[in-house]
Amino acid sequence: MLNGLYNVFSSDLAIDLGTANTLIYVKGKGVVCDEPSVVAINNHNKETLAVGDEAKCMLGRTPANIVAIRPMKDGVIASFEHTEKMLRYFIQKTLNKKKFIGPRIVICVPSGVTQVEKRAVKDSAIQAGAREVYLVEEPMAAAIGAGLPIEEPSGNMVVDIGGGTTEVAVISLSGIVYSNSVRVGGDEMDDAIVNYIKRKYNLLIGTSTAEKIKKEIGSAFPMEERKTIKIKGRDMVSGIPQTREISDAEAREAIEEAVTKIVDAVRIALEKTPPELSADIVDRGIVLTGGGALLKGLDKRLESETKLPILVSDDPLRAVVMGAGKVLDNIELLKKVTID
Repeated sequence: MLNGLYNVFSSDLAIDLGTANTLIYVKGKGVVCDEPSVVAINNHNKETLAVGDEAKCMLGRTPANIVAIRPMKDGVIASFEHTEKMLRYFIQKTLNKKKFIGPRIVICVPSGVTQVEKRAVKDSAIQAGAREVYLVEEPMAAAIGAGLPIEEPSGNMVVDIGGGTTEVAVISLSGIVYSNSVRVGGDEMDDAIVNYIKRKYNLLIGTSTAEKIKKEIGSAFPMEERKTIKIKGRDMVSGIPQTREISDAEAREAIEEAVTKIVDAVRIALEKTPPELSADIVDRGIVLTGGGALLKGLDKRLESETKLPILVSDDPLRAVVMGAGKVLDNIELLKKVTID
């Protein structure tokens, strides 16, 4: 009876608290929030000036008294205070009105997070107004969101490539048989492009420009059509702004080390998977989720390295939050996949 009253006067949420983006699913409505995990702070009085899209526009463009930061690093909380402020803002914006009772929230976290990191996520959500907080591992949520039959006694392999981490997991009977989290993702690729341009052309560019290069011409496998992009940056010798043309081959060379780490993580997972489940993976293939799955040619690169079918989920960017939403809607599934 009490739970029934809670459900009437509160809204249940599923949150993909990512390094690059935060997505929120509201029960009965779907995904209602998809904004960058960025907070802009006034250094003098510590006041929060902007969160999400508005704060991301300030990255690299703020005066001395304002700093735009990412409170999440490598999939876990780097700044407890700023994460709490960011969560509070997103929750209030999502609910759009005050509730007498705080929401019940499912939050996705990387596999292998420490007890301290789990506690930090839970505490941030509770301080932001949550009534109850449940944690679900990202690869499990990604597999559910991608529509994999996780409750069956068969092997399902998912690779979730986010902004700060890449999660590789083998799932069977609603449990994770093997998982590995490597701290490499979209952010490391952006940093690699910045360093490559700096080293090769003595040209200093920002992470936003590097992200644009990655999205437009970046690839993990040689492309049929040659592509180039013109970028602007500051010459490190003269200090004068300049324009350069970068090719897809150069972008591919820049991110090669990060891509290799992802390929190696998949190889190790395949080596450590039990033989019976390996047979299932041969038939079903490997499913890619997360923003990194959109990198051109990554599926072809993994296919050439593993000789297995590689499938990109229908909506890789939202696979994790949609999976968490399905968990939120199914109490029995919530009991099975929640981590303490």
